[in-house]
Amino acid sequence: MAASEPTTSSSASTAADDPATLDAPGDAHATAPTLDAAQHDRAQPSRFPFAGRIGSVEILAAVLVLLIFLRDPLARLLSAPSLATWTTVFVSVMVQAVPFLVFGVLLSAAIAVFVPRSFWARALPKHPALAVPVASAAGVILPGCECGAVPIAGSLIRRGVTPAAALAFLLAAPAINPIVLVATAVAFPNNPEMVLARAVASLIVAMVMGWLWLRLGRADWIRLPRRPDLDGLRRGEAFWSAVRHDVAHAGGFLVIGAMAAATINVVVPEQWLQTLADQPVLSVLALAGLAVLLSICSEADAFVAASLSQFSLTARLAFLVVGPMVDLKLISMQAGIFGRRFAARFAPATFTVAVAVAVITGMVLL
Repeated sequence: MAASEPTTSSSASTAADDPATLDAPGDAHATAPTLDAAQHDRAQPSRFPFAGRIGSVEILAAVLVLLIFLRDPLARLLSAPSLATWTTVFVSVMVQAVPFLVFGVLLSAAIAVFVPRSFWARALPKHPALAVPVASAAGVILPGCECGAVPIAGSLIRRGVTPAAALAFLLAAPAINPIVLVATAVAFPNNPEMVLARAVASLIVAMVMGWLWLRLGRADWIRLPRRPDLDGLRRGEAFWSAVRHDVAHAGGFLVIGAMAAATINVVVPEQWLQTLADQPVLSVLALAGLAVLLSICSEADAFVAASLSQFSLTARLAFLVVGPMVDLKLISMQAGIFGRRFAARFAPATFTVAVAVAVITGMVLL
């Protein structure tokens, strides 16, 4: 039986070597050899002798060799004062923001995986207008900065929290948590009223923006990034999957924002500050805009504001209120978490409300 049934390979070989067999009518489809794409590629000699052999290790080795040969030009380039300042600002923003970003991502993943949806229905008032001030006040109990509040707010929306309440928490948490208020008191030892003014103004802005979203916001402006199916995984696997996903999104945009902040910090001349400080209205707008450009973490911005002694307390209050709510890295992170359409509308509105509330609060309390 075995001798009478030739194998497929031998029959294909015979058919390939015998032209008469290929030309025989009626048998062409049965005996014609067929090669799939992979077999065809193996049969053809590669034009590139190292194709398929270059991987990440080889690329890293080539980069290291290139750096060895270019070390002297690179050393001269990196020693330039402007580049040294850029590197210092970039590293400082990243060092300040990354720990709080990681904290926020971990908390966000914990909320997404371990907290049931029913919890938020019990914790927040059912009426959205009442949920906004409650969510704003909740920022007091979560010590984190704006980098951590963005992924947490995204996770709250996924868990069924009304977007207005989640956005109010996003704005309030970085500015009224105990760490920030204590840092503000240390930075302004002779002006304790700055602590109260910052807390009141930031809380008002968060609530106003939440209520504005209820009135004017649209659900299709928020485009949360696609998430893995956490319900189909075990809790531990789902938790780390959510952490990796949020770090990739928020962390990447944080790097872009830090690079932009460092670039603008180097480009803007220092002489402009003194000129603007002499104009009351322009000084407020200047420090508010400077807060957006510098992108300093809320735990450290009070010390920067205290050093700008040539500006009025109201102008420096605007710096402290705007910074944790609207800056370059925060805008870029909001675009990554909620979508560009959201960031293009939410950031300018928040900036306008924050400046107006800071000026009114400064006139009353300072």
